[in-house]
Amino acid sequence: MLIPLRHESMEGRRWPIVTITLLSLNILIFLGTHWKIDEQTQQAVPVKTHVILLSAMHPELKKGDAVQEYVDAIQARNPRIWERLRDPNRQLEDAWDAKIRLEDDQTKLQAEMDTLSQQFTESSEASLLEHYAFVPAHPRLLTYITANFLHSGWLHIIGNMWFLWLAGFILEDTWGRPIYAIFYLVAGAFALQVHAWFNAGSFTPTIGASGAVAALMGAFLARFPTMKIEMAWVFGLIRMYRFKASAYWLLPLWLLMEVFYGSLSGSTGGVAHWAHVGGFVFGAAVGYIIRISGLEQMAEKGIQEKISWVSHPLLAEATEFQEKGQRDAAVAALQKYLQEQPDSIEAYRMLQEIYWRKNDQPAYKSAVQKLCVLLLNAKENEEALRIFDQCKNSGADNLPAAPWLELCRVLEDQQQLPRAVEEYAALAAAHPAEKQSLLAQIAAGRIYLKRLHDPASALRFYQAAAASGIPHLEWDAKIQAGIQDAQKALTSAPA
Repeated sequence: MLIPLRHESMEGRRWPIVTITLLSLNILIFLGTHWKIDEQTQQAVPVKTHVILLSAMHPELKKGDAVQEYVDAIQARNPRIWERLRDPNRQLEDAWDAKIRLEDDQTKLQAEMDTLSQQFTESSEASLLEHYAFVPAHPRLLTYITANFLHSGWLHIIGNMWFLWLAGFILEDTWGRPIYAIFYLVAGAFALQVHAWFNAGSFTPTIGASGAVAALMGAFLARFPTMKIEMAWVFGLIRMYRFKASAYWLLPLWLLMEVFYGSLSGSTGGVAHWAHVGGFVFGAAVGYIIRISGLEQMAEKGIQEKISWVSHPLLAEATEFQEKGQRDAAVAALQKYLQEQPDSIEAYRMLQEIYWRKNDQPAYKSAVQKLCVLLLNAKENEEALRIFDQCKNSGADNLPAAPWLELCRVLEDQQQLPRAVEEYAALAAAHPAEKQSLLAQIAAGRIYLKRLHDPASALRFYQAAAASGIPHLEWDAKIQAGIQDAQKALTSAPA
């Protein structure tokens, strides 16, 4: 069994109020309804079963409109099962079935059907599932929302809430609370509608947050495709193997499995696979639209302003000065704050913007460079790369060797191999006396040899590493092996 444990960005900039509210509502509603739903289901199942059995054996009996509609739907969706139930020699289902099969008095049979019809109606009117679960045969506007907050058991809610937390809080932190809350509710409703399209006429109640949670997973993929997710592969009860995988292949694999199981089970399975698929596709599409439309940037601006007001009085003061156009005063407040919190990402974000508006290029370059380093330290790799591009575009001085090497590795993890080797080479040239220069040359040689299939370039980097004045005894075996492999590849290459 595969279980997600965490991802690379497990710290938000502020409390995920919407996600916590959703978690709390789901848990409280589960605790308030679970046992009642179980009790009502146990009472309703025999009634519905007996209605179907009696209708199959005696289709001439009169039934109420609700019962007739239910029976017709079961017959239409399960013709083979219906034919089996009509067989007088079939296996007995229970004691009631044995008793009613011996009855041939039409008056008594009709009386039994009338009793069952009344019980059917009474159980439906009292049922929480009938009122608040989503039923494809009778979709009601309210249930497009309420069904997302009901769950059938402990494993059901624990699984959904864990996925909600992992994907939800980072999206809330990225999009802001209003966009995230609206997205979640709409996504849950859309997922249920997709389920209805694939299960038209079904009377089976559908409950659970999994459609909305699948949409969060799709949006996570669209927004953070290269983020690493730590997974646990559990064997039995005691053995567990951990590994990390990027979202861009792990989440599509999950989607393909849902499509497979949905196709395999059709409308007879107990899991709403097509709701998962519909939610995931919806989430990925909307997540991409939010990212490219500018909504995310607008939300980010608002988040930064709110963070400034709630985090520290000096940040609030700097924000106030900035809004009034008093940029020097804002800088002074931020610099005072940085004496207390020298690694504040929020402060350097604000300094970056202020220096840009002041057209103070040296100060802007310095702030952008520092912000890039801080983002890397915080494992916000996507944002760090974006700021790194701003560093280069602004003509800022080169990054220190250690964070630059980390950025190169991020590019390599994202499969941006040509750019990765370009940055490795730039790092080696900019910091020839640093240990990271040697590591960059070895990494560039490895990529050229094994992934870009360019042994000539690989040989050049490996030879440069071998000739480096940086002590490299511990890496010498790797360097010499790289030189030999590159030479062998060049020799065997076709003329």
